Amino acid sequence: MKKVFLFLVAISISVASFAQTKWTVDPMHSFVNFSVKHMGISFVDGSFKKFDGAVTAAKADLTDAKISFSVDVNSISTSVEPRDKHLKSDDFFNAEGFPYMTFESTSFKKLKGNNYELSGKLTIRDVTKDVKFSVVYGGTAKDQQGNTKAGFSAQTTINRLDYNIKYDPSGMGVAKDVKIVLNLEFVQAK
Repeated sequence: MKKVFLFLVAISISVASFAQTKWTVDPMHSFVNFSVKHMGISFVDGSFKKFDGAVTAAKADLTDAKISFSVDVNSISTSVEPRDKHLKSDDFFNAEGFPYMTFESTSFKKLKGNNYELSGKLTIRDVTKDVKFSVVYGGTAKDQQGNTKAGFSAQTTINRLDYNIKYDPSGMGVAKDVKIVLNLEFVQAK
């Protein structure tokens, strides 16, 4: 009886594992962008050029999705080299000491239609905070090579001071709130 029970448990685990679908980010069709107000009158936009992410889910509506994402801080680009160098310094990201920002999901809730709420833990520098992203699921399609792809747009706003980014704490020159927008395409594993 014990062997039968263990066999059934092993089959259940195998079936559950088999049913999981893994998706990996397609960096050629994805973007990680940010925007922050400058001097209260305009905005500085930037992006990160190197990042990686994965989604694992068994349900078609993705409500059981586990999402992980990392961003290489050294890949920051605002199209102004001296500013990019300053952003990599300890005044901002301290890219030498904390080369990656990471995100791990805690839930992915379907709201209405293709709108979701993604909750998780965002780590910047040495601080991890709970964040929520508004997500629009763009759907899936097959590319010319027969790969199945899924598209998402996600955005949130964080207070940079919460993550020990203390340069200009008054927010007069560089605002405290930073808008993050991710346009991501994922490829389904074969």
